[in-house]
Amino acid sequence: MTLTDLLTGLAILVGLAGIVVPVLPGGLLILVAVLVWAAVVGTGTSWTVAAVAVAFLMVGTVVKFTVPGKRLQAAGVPTRTIVLGGLLGIVGFFVIPVVGLFVGFVAGVYLAEVQRVGQSSAWPSTWAALKATGLSILIELASGLLAASTFVIGVFLVR
Repeated sequence: MTLTDLLTGLAILVGLAGIVVPVLPGGLLILVAVLVWAAVVGTGTSWTVAAVAVAFLMVGTVVKFTVPGKRLQAAGVPTRTIVLGGLLGIVGFFVIPVVGLFVGFVAGVYLAEVQRVGQSSAWPSTWAALKATGLSILIELASGLLAASTFVIGVFLVR
């Protein structure tokens, strides 16, 4: 195992942590780490490993947005509510370290739903948005773990 392998593995671990605690763009960090590793190693096997890891991450990204979105539509949560939640999530990210994105998103969804359907009916939509967010994180984490596993297997195949 080389220093490149260790540094890439460390970057992948940081990327996985960034998926769970959205401080860093975890999937993007994993993608870049694997591609840099493949470029440094420079073998056909390393590029094949990178291609498989990139495929896992791409599929995960597509599924991460489509599946929770369909569930939100089925629950009757409008796009406007999700957009407001996302905007307040971005604000929260800068106002409250580490958990601000999550807190801002929930607050934004709740406030949008209070405005749309009233306080007594806002919680079901907010709960649906929370579950969709959790599902999105799990999907991205699964694709990140598959990419990380591909990298680990690749390290042993290249050597």
